[in-house]
Amino acid sequence: QVQLVESGGGLVQAGGSLRLSCAASGYTFRRIGMGWFRQAPGKEREFVAAVSWTGGNTAYADSVKGRFSISRDNTKNTVYLQMNSLKPDDTAVYYCAASALSIATRDTDFSSWGQGTQVTVSS
Repeated sequence: QVQLVESGGGLVQAGGSLRLSCAASGYTFRRIGMGWFRQAPGKEREFVAAVSWTGGNTAYADSVKGRFSISRDNTKNTVYLQMNSLKPDDTAVYYCAASALSIATRDTDFSSWGQGTQVTVSS
């Protein structure tokens, strides 16, 4: 059974940075596509970023491209989301997720989810 645990969320001022981490266990990490999603109050869950099995390919939502960077360290079974130039609109619960696809951006293609970590960006 796949288990994902996010960490690194918190409160930050607009323009600041945070790095989220997602530790994975229960599967062969190198063969799992990983992604980050977020959900703000009153809004649907939305795609943020994804990285392929080997880390060679990445995908980003237009709203975060150029500000966020996803990466993975397969030796540590961990995926990261570096968030720079944060905006109040980035405030949400951030979830990491695992997919059987090499690279995926739709939430329906992810079968395992973490509990989420809160990111709050103040003005």
